[in-house]
Amino acid sequence: MEKNEKELAQLIQEISGLNPKKCMKCGKCSGACPAFHEMEYHPHQFVDMVDRGDVNRLLESKSIWMCLTCFACVERCPRDVKPANFIEAARLALIRQQGCNHLKDEAVPPLLDEEMPQQAIVSAYRKFKK
Repeated sequence: MEKNEKELAQLIQEISGLNPKKCMKCGKCSGACPAFHEMEYHPHQFVDMVDRGDVNRLLESKSIWMCLTCFACVERCPRDVKPANFIEAARLALIRQQGCNHLKDEAVPPLLDEEMPQQAIVSAYRKFKK
């Protein structure tokens, strides 16, 4: 079921658990971003697009996949907006829209690698179990 843009923006806000209206658009998050030059849209623009409900361009851009999720933007934000959380929420919304989000418990053991850190396993499981 295809969601309209406003519903997707609302879903991104729900997944992130954050309020984009707290952003004062100072750009400190974007200034701290190590992937800034690789992105079409920057962290402060992600937050603004979610706030305005203009998420289709965001979800179609490669920028959400260029984010390193290093949380430099989170550290620099004076209002605790957490742009990286919006980016991660946009990724999850897109994955859910494509119907690829669910991972069954029995599918996990064959995917495990002895060299893989436990944190990566738990993080991936949490992300794809929602």
